[in-house]
Amino acid sequence: MSLLELEQITVRFGPLTVLDHFSLSVPQGSTTGIMGPSGSGKTTLLRVMMGLQRPDEGRILGFTGRRSAVFQENRLCDNLSVRANLRLTAPHADDALLEETLSALGLDGQLHQPVRLLSGGMQRRIALARALLADFTLLFLDEPFTGLDDAARDRSIALLRRRAEGKTVFLVTHSADTVQILADQVVTLRQC
Repeated sequence: MSLLELEQITVRFGPLTVLDHFSLSVPQGSTTGIMGPSGSGKTTLLRVMMGLQRPDEGRILGFTGRRSAVFQENRLCDNLSVRANLRLTAPHADDALLEETLSALGLDGQLHQPVRLLSGGMQRRIALARALLADFTLLFLDEPFTGLDDAARDRSIALLRRRAEGKTVFLVTHSADTVQILADQVVTLRQC
């Protein structure tokens, strides 16, 4: 099985070292949970793996393929409808698939709603739906279940499991329960 590897990754922001010679090997098709206290570099690590942040030192190997992500912020287009937001990552998806995805997340009947009229928890699920509807091989999730009640979180996890089966997933979370449910391996970061 092919590996995705980070070798001796160091990231600095001025005098602050966020990641210090960090290494990781991950089998393709697995889910890696990333945990640690605030400020330990979890989001920076995701950004490096996504290609959004260049490390100051180290090598990144095997992180090729189509990427999809849920960021800490929802990054939705507030003035567009739910449908238009979902179509940003799945331009050829028909409305039946979009409705099916929304239904799986407990968002029946919301397809034509402007995103700005939805609650924070609903918007979070739309951000997750948008990421899961993309054609991806690598999925990066930064606290994807923030603001969700238990029922919404459970529905979101169930959809994630179905849509990400066989794909490589990186999940940043503070929830040990979520990691236990989803992750094949767990990486715990410490502050430098």
